[in-house]
Amino acid sequence: MRRNRRRLLWPVLLVFVLLVAGIVVFLTEIRQPEAPIDRFEDRALNKAPRSSPIAVRPDPAAPSPLPTMSISLKLMEVPNPELAGQFLRMWRVSGQNICGALRQAGIEMSEWKAASMRNRSYECYFQRIYERDEVRPISSTFVKVRGNEMGDVVEIRAKLIGPTTDAEGRLAPAVLRIFEIIVKQACWRDFEDTLASIRNLRNIEYERFGSYLSFTREAGSGNNFNFVLGLKATSASQVRTKTFFSTERWLATTNPRLMDSLSTSLEANCAQ
Repeated sequence: MRRNRRRLLWPVLLVFVLLVAGIVVFLTEIRQPEAPIDRFEDRALNKAPRSSPIAVRPDPAAPSPLPTMSISLKLMEVPNPELAGQFLRMWRVSGQNICGALRQAGIEMSEWKAASMRNRSYECYFQRIYERDEVRPISSTFVKVRGNEMGDVVEIRAKLIGPTTDAEGRLAPAVLRIFEIIVKQACWRDFEDTLASIRNLRNIEYERFGSYLSFTREAGSGNNFNFVLGLKATSASQVRTKTFFSTERWLATTNPRLMDSLSTSLEANCAQ
């Protein structure tokens, strides 16, 4: 029995040792499967001949490179107020300033204030009745500048009833002075040409880039005239122009120093 046990023990030990050795070899191969490949690739790359640098010669037929373009500093200069006013129609002065300019000219405009307790619109106005009958004025002048609490002007209106004229039928200089100041305060230089028609009491309706001026004889009345000046984009081109030049589109994103300089330049130009 002892001899038989010894004979069986050696084969069992041999099988066990071979089994353990096989497992060790298998695990080693799994952990390092790519190492030989990497070493082989490294050797192959090291043995590969390196190409010498090739000198690139310019092709005489190829076009010459474009010249460097420099941006002129003039693009960042403050725009000319007169040119800007042709496309960006906006009130460059506040309602208070317009009312003040009329008062300085001797026209007794009221103070810029709210139209009523419950109304957010602001206004100043002037009214003088020169002659009247028992029912209504026969000769009077009325002017109103209307805007909002921020001072932005919405519209300027005037009404002449039986205006005083000279021997040639032209409007009296004292009344014409009102319209001259209003047009000058608007700073739209092309609108100054309308003053000749107002002086001669001729109908005129002038509209440019979303701003308009109207001086017309009142229908059904031989000697009453209505005047309106304001901003209103009516045609498609005017709406597009107003949208393109709006403050939300480009003024707000411009350099603040440039815009402050532009604002100062515009105010100085209008004050002249």
